[in-house]
Amino acid sequence: MSFTAAPAAVLWDMDGTLVDTEPYWIDAEFEIVEMHGGTWSHAHAKALVGSDLLDSGAYIREHGGVDRTPTEIVEMLLDRVVARVRAEVPWRPGARELLAQVRDSAIDTALVTMSWKRFADEVVRCLPTESFTASVTGDEVSRGKPHPEPYLLAAERLGVRPDDCIAIEDSPTGVRSALAAGCSVIAVPHVVDVSPELAHLPESIGRLTLLPTLDGVDLGDLVRILHP
Repeated sequence: MSFTAAPAAVLWDMDGTLVDTEPYWIDAEFEIVEMHGGTWSHAHAKALVGSDLLDSGAYIREHGGVDRTPTEIVEMLLDRVVARVRAEVPWRPGARELLAQVRDSAIDTALVTMSWKRFADEVVRCLPTESFTASVTGDEVSRGKPHPEPYLLAAERLGVRPDDCIAIEDSPTGVRSALAAGCSVIAVPHVVDVSPELAHLPESIGRLTLLPTLDGVDLGDLVRILHP
């Protein structure tokens, strides 16, 4: 394997991909809705996986009967999820190992998450210094996933072409964003299923590979996915 065949960068989603924090978000949603007298369901929770947080706040306001602004709802969610992750960071299998191997190979990385910076920072500080070359958080973009803006911005910050990058995702929303940006995408479904048909949507430019886990995945696998 030659270095020139390696990805120009590896772009990482966070919730559900790098860390198993989706249950933290779901628990927070139930608590907030119920404390405001509304009702929530796992179907509603799954509908929000991978979404822009302000979109999630608006959805919770509408469907959960929470009479607060979307921004206020997001801040309440963040308060609860940040507290949980400070107590314990639930890493996804194989994610830290693959991230470390990529960085040890001098390949750039970016965190591309719809979580806001104050939560993303809590996760990043638990990783080795310089695990990520750049980051894009939900409060830094005007159009969140599934729009391609987050991944396009990450590639721009790294000075690389999206089609030379591999994005690692776990949700249909994130996969759609990365494919529309032109990245080759590894999907590792977790809380919600990812259909291979997403690769055939009109806006999908990149290629999609579905894997059951990142456990045992190495840089050679990334090269083979980027250059099939």
